[in-house]
Amino acid sequence: MKQFRRLSSEVSALRNAGHECVIVSSGAVTAGIGVFGLKSRPSDLRMKQACAAVGQPRLMRAFDTCFAAYGLRTAQLLITHPDIDSLRRRENARQTLETLLAVPTLIPIINENDSVATDELNFGDNDRLSAEMALLAKADLLVILTSADGVQGADGLRIPSISDLDSAMQLVRPDKGANSVGGMRAKLTAVRLAVDAGVTTVIADGRMPGQIPGAVAGDDVGTRFPARKSPRRKTI
Repeated sequence: MKQFRRLSSEVSALRNAGHECVIVSSGAVTAGIGVFGLKSRPSDLRMKQACAAVGQPRLMRAFDTCFAAYGLRTAQLLITHPDIDSLRRRENARQTLETLLAVPTLIPIINENDSVATDELNFGDNDRLSAEMALLAKADLLVILTSADGVQGADGLRIPSISDLDSAMQLVRPDKGANSVGGMRAKLTAVRLAVDAGVTTVIADGRMPGQIPGAVAGDDVGTRFPARKSPRRKTI
């Protein structure tokens, strides 16, 4: 809950300062594990979907409670990859997101609909979804939070800025967290999608305070990937 409170505090400050903010959140499966008496993330697809069905309202309740402390409310959008691939459904999602962002007291929170989807559960985390939503929202900045302090070089030190994604891919290690589905490679794939469409992206350590406002302010936090086209207008 501590992480929820800090994230909500930082995002609320940005929203109240006039920034349009969207959160793409994972964690529904993890939030539902305890209800089934499991000690770790299940490998069975049906159990993952069941955990997500139980965990999703718990996840949203935590966000709603934390943002309410700052006078903000949350709105939930559950998305699957077919929603993005279909032109009609993509346009519907865009219009809904645009309507929500027009309300200054709302924070849209997006997650893949894990209780029915299989792509995220089997093949990747919400990294690609966050990039897709950044494009949909015409964002100017995407911040991807992880358990690493950005991308590390061969010397183990953080690289402040990267323009050559092919070289960055060579630095990726295969490790990831116990409750993570993706990894740094999945994040860099999402970065490529975002920056090619004009969305500057920052990969930063979600456990450290100040990373989100620092990324928005252009401070030296995480690893920044400059956009390859003209910037857009929102923060994801």
